Amino acid sequence: MWNLKQMVDRYNSVAAKFGDETPLASFGLQPQETETLFNVMDEDYHISRFLHFSKREGTSYLISGSEATHVSIDPAIQSIL
Repeated sequence: MWNLKQMVDRYNSVAAKFGDETPLASFGLQPQETETLFNVMDEDYHISRFLHFSKREGTSYLISGSEATHVSIDPAIQSIL
């Protein structure tokens, strides 16, 4: 399982910049791994306030009981790395 820094590093490698919606599938994990990683991150208040999930076209994952296809991450997440 990735830690927060690894997740943010991966986001930065696939997103043009912080705040861009990025497909969850682009993180390159298996579906169960993707759901587990983002559910763990979303359950932590100090992390979840920087994560924004949305449902667009693409592979859908169950994150905190809701379907999501994309995530955007606020640049302020760097303050907790």
